[in-house]
Amino acid sequence: MTATPAALALAAPVKRFPDFPPRDDMQNPRYLYRPGYLGALARHFGRPDTTIVYSEMPVGWTAGQQAGLLIPDLMVVFNSSWEPAMTAGGYAIDAYGKPPDFVLEVASPSTARNDYTRKRAGYAAYGIPEYWRFDPTGGRFYPAGLAGDQLDEDGAYRPIPVEPMGADSYCGPSDVLNLDLCWEAGRLRWYDPAAGRYLLTHDEEIDGRLAAEAAYGVAEAGRISAVAAYNAAQAARLSAESELAAEREALAAEREARRALQERLRQLEAQSRGNGTPQ
Repeated sequence: MTATPAALALAAPVKRFPDFPPRDDMQNPRYLYRPGYLGALARHFGRPDTTIVYSEMPVGWTAGQQAGLLIPDLMVVFNSSWEPAMTAGGYAIDAYGKPPDFVLEVASPSTARNDYTRKRAGYAAYGIPEYWRFDPTGGRFYPAGLAGDQLDEDGAYRPIPVEPMGADSYCGPSDVLNLDLCWEAGRLRWYDPAAGRYLLTHDEEIDGRLAAEAAYGVAEAGRISAVAAYNAAQAARLSAESELAAEREALAAEREARRALQERLRQLEAQSRGNGTPQ
């Protein structure tokens, strides 16, 4: 029996990108993973099901490609599903019908020169709209601590202006992400100009949560204290009202006893007059 084309397609091995062992000098754990920026970016864009934010994923024209692959330290792709990349073990441009929207490299001693020469040309050839480079040393490994390129209509990269923001800080705008990338005292930061704030690092999120919990605890203690004071005041008021009611009852009883006594005296006087008793 001859197999159908659909059956042959299902039986065919899935084309995958080659596996790449991790490098010994990777800077991503310190400048991307430890601050929690992959999760922070994914939450910021708000569509984790259709937004790929990933690190060290091979990028090529097809999943079967062996040469010319590039592995960005950070990649962002909008309006795309995770499934093809997870199945192929990399990002195949022909499977998605578009290149990644944004890539970034973090300088390391052994790959720095390659990042701003061969990789820069390779990302431009793939048609990636923006390519950024971050050097925590401020320019020891790259020509600059922070640099970004935007693809022009001719398919060539043109530098994105990076401006000083302070004594130890400079930033450049990413039109693709609608964020500013910043070099601050050797740290990579992401600034949201629309919200007027930075994307929080993992530690900042925890510190903010702990501060909020502490503030809530103080407020809750104040509320409990206020409730206790109110209850004490209510108890004192009820006690005072009870004492006042008892006093009123005692006065009423006294008045009633006096009235009864006066009435009895009148009766005795009337009885005495009726019996002819001299007054």
